[in-house]
Amino acid sequence: MIGTCELCDRNEIELTIHHLTPREFGGSHLPIAYLCKSCHKQIHALYSNRELAIRLNTVLLLKDDEALKKYLKWIKKQPVTRAVRIRKSKMK
Repeated sequence: MIGTCELCDRNEIELTIHHLTPREFGGSHLPIAYLCKSCHKQIHALYSNRELAIRLNTVLLLKDDEALKKYLKWIKKQPVTRAVRIRKSKMK
């Protein structure tokens, strides 16, 4: 699916489905977000599924998190055609 990422707001980009509450924590039938591959990978590189389920289970909470804010500020400037390398968190 091509559209606009709910996190970085880049448009005309391939989207993936992100379960805002991970499926292993009962999120199979809960709200989802449509994210570009880069944002989706970055979320899972920074946070454990437990942390996502407990404190980062909405798009607004994700956008407001300090670690992700820095990434979002950077990724918004990147062209949708650029392949982005994701770095794992040292704190995860």
